[in-house]
Parts: sequence; structure tokens; C-alpha cells
Amino acid sequence: MTTEFILRIFIAGMLGGAIGLEREYRAKEAGFRTHFLVGLGSGLFMILSAHGFSDVVLTEAVRHDVSRIAAQVVSGIGFIGAGCIIFQKHAVRGLTTAAGLWVAAAIGMAAGAGMYAVATAATVMVIVCLELMNFLHHHVFPHNRKDEYDADEEEGAA
Repeated sequence: MTTEFILRIFIAGMLGGAIGLEREYRAKEAGFRTHFLVGLGSGLFMILSAHGFSDVVLTEAVRHDVSRIAAQVVSGIGFIGAGCIIFQKHAVRGLTTAAGLWVAAAIGMAAGAGMYAVATAATVMVIVCLELMNFLHHHVFPHNRKDEYDADEEEGAA
């Protein structure tokens, strides 16, 4: 069983890291290491939640709620994500980074639960979404994106 658990956290970390590689490539605040750690940690918490207390639950009288730790992971990642969001120059920044960390945690939890296909499919969907939106912003809707160069010029003119 230990080998299976190690495989689960390895996959959780790698899938989270895959999202992080895309963010790293885009020079965003949270990159490979952050997403890898969130995925791995979430996977480990999920394993701990489901299997970590089996030696404590020795009788039918003791109830074990495997969702308790998982629910706290969601809250904790929300706290980390909130730290990524900043309001700067009349614009909100970091929402995609926060959402990426949140979904990396969910993917890690899915891998930690042994749901490899679901975790992998979610990772692919996240990367496709990020890359597709980047393509659309640069090639299809470039007029909707305010370049930092333009914002710097406006600030200097004021």
C-alpha cells in the first residue's frame, strides 16, 4: 500500500507541476515549485484523511469522517490564493494564479484519492484553458488587452 501512496503523491505533485510549468513560462508569480508543492501537499493530505487514522479507528463506535481534512485543504488553499491577489494601478492581478493554485490542490486531492484519470484530465483541461486564453488574448482579441507599456505611458503623462 505504501508504494501506491507514494505513486499518488508523485502523480499529484507532477500534475500540479505541469500547471506550474505553464505559469512559469508566462513569468507569473506562482510557478512550477509552488504548484508542485500544492499538488503534492494536497495529495498527501487526501491520503492522510482517508487512510492516516485507520489504526485509531478500532471499533464500530468510533466514526471516521474522511472528508474533514479534505475540506480544510480547500479552506487553506483559499487563504494562500487570497495572498496572490493584489489591487494595483486600478486593476486586480493574480486571480488566475489564485485559481491555478486552487485547481492544483483539487487535482492533487483527486490524485491522492487514486483518481488518476480524473486528475490527469483536469490538468489537461487547465493547461488547454490557459494556453487557449493566452492565444485568444494575443491573436484574436488583442484590442481587449491593455499592455503594460500603454499603462506606463499613461501613468507618466499624468
